Amino acid sequence: MIKENRIDLLIKKGIITQDQLIKARTEAEKTGIPVERALEKLGFISEVDIAQVIADSMGVPFMDLTDYLIDSEVVKLIPEAVARKYKAMPLFKVGDSLTVAMENPQDIEAIDEIRLKSKMDSIEPVLSTEDMIQKAIDQYYGALGDTDELIKGLTKDKLEAKNAKGLAEVAEEAPVIKLVNMFIMQAVKDRASDIHVEPEEDKVRIRYRIDGILHEIKDLPKHLQSALASRIKVMAQIDIAETRNPQDGRIQLKMENKNIDLRVSTFPTVHGENIVLRILDKSSVILGLAELGFSDNDLKDFDKVIRHPNGIILVTGPTGSGKTTTLYAALSTINTMEKNIITIEDPVEYELPLIRQTQVNPKAGLTFASGLRSILRQDPDIVMVGEIRDRETADIAIRASLTGHLVFSTLHTNDAASALTRLLDMGVEPFLVSSSVIAILAQRLVRVICPKCKEKYSPSQEMLKNLDLAKKVEFYRGKGCMRCKETGFIGRIGIFELLLINDTIKNMIAAKKSANEIKKAAVDSGMRILLDDGLEKVQKGITTVEEVLKVTEEA
Repeated sequence: MIKENRIDLLIKKGIITQDQLIKARTEAEKTGIPVERALEKLGFISEVDIAQVIADSMGVPFMDLTDYLIDSEVVKLIPEAVARKYKAMPLFKVGDSLTVAMENPQDIEAIDEIRLKSKMDSIEPVLSTEDMIQKAIDQYYGALGDTDELIKGLTKDKLEAKNAKGLAEVAEEAPVIKLVNMFIMQAVKDRASDIHVEPEEDKVRIRYRIDGILHEIKDLPKHLQSALASRIKVMAQIDIAETRNPQDGRIQLKMENKNIDLRVSTFPTVHGENIVLRILDKSSVILGLAELGFSDNDLKDFDKVIRHPNGIILVTGPTGSGKTTTLYAALSTINTMEKNIITIEDPVEYELPLIRQTQVNPKAGLTFASGLRSILRQDPDIVMVGEIRDRETADIAIRASLTGHLVFSTLHTNDAASALTRLLDMGVEPFLVSSSVIAILAQRLVRVICPKCKEKYSPSQEMLKNLDLAKKVEFYRGKGCMRCKETGFIGRIGIFELLLINDTIKNMIAAKKSANEIKKAAVDSGMRILLDDGLEKVQKGITTVEEVLKVTEEA
């Protein structure tokens, strides 16, 4: 807590004003919270401001651990249990002196134990925030570090004894609850999109999908399989006794003030039920169009086309290529109080302000087609349909666009031109396609090189021989570090192919030309294909040649 002399320091340093302090004290009296919390609540100071002032008053340095890289050999000097107990993170060592970030650098007992455990002559404490230290501990030790102790306590004999009383009782065992919660928490912290619980003959494998790639996290003893499955089923409110048929459920959690939705799918295999949990972080910030990875020209053109009063805009690509993110970014860009925007999705992944969103429910008869038909009676200006899967949905979407509505939707095609022929294959009349569709955006996601371990390298000549790259291009890749978990990548970015429907393309649709012919005409009109957009990002050092080729080889 900030004492009065620390508040004086805040004023002396110019971080807050006397007027702000008066307002904070009034807020503190009114709500009963401490003055420093009132200063934070009112937005006058941050946690870092407080920490820096506390550090000054203690006479110790303040260390901002955001993006701070720590040598793995230094991390090993302090056992994880000690780091978590005292909220202390080893940073670096000079000779026989170890510098440690602590929430309380004046904790003599903690410093003594750290010195004993690390076998260092001296400990130099610095101050950091609790949040920064906790994130560093989770990053370098892993929030799953405690699972080994939990697993030791969940012996085969104990679980078999509980099993005799019923699966529901096993699912409510505290160690089982904690184990499942820890896997979910770590997955969210690792930015995973999916958790895979995979039974094998002699073990249960846990894998996370991060940036589109599956990573093995932990192997668990086979005797834990039933307990894990039962706990997840209880959380998802699905039949705990049903193991022979696939089931779907949903879990809603709150974690660190985030609302997390998990879609649960079970599937019977020869070694037991395979379970996949899809993570939907509803509190995630919706990206703006400029943050998705568009080139300047494509961004300008796409921003222009989404402001049309009517027509159909399609986003295409395989599952997991970021189509929904792009649609949400587009809707957020044109969302105003003057517009009535309604969506029908499967599922609703993020909640958007001012927009009415609904989810398909086939059991209740709410499909994309029936939902879209009902939406058109709700006086919408803009409609988003999660996917055009059949002719009925396509016909209604086209009719909506021709009667003054702007319609957004998705299709599963390899490139932009193929979306046009897909609609024709569904049985939609060519003249309806040419008069309603105004733009098609094909996209893929490529992993972004980790900025902390980025290094130059030379790809093989075999890989480069068929690529049209400018001379003297410098290629980069991620070497692998603790921050990116040795993958060399952090996050993903889009590569795009924007097909704008002009008169030439309209005539080709009417004449039922092939997708390849339409694609060639679009390129002649200035469209950049996915590969070209990806290679531009390679030349800018954003991603690697291998990443681009991996996602565009079939496009």
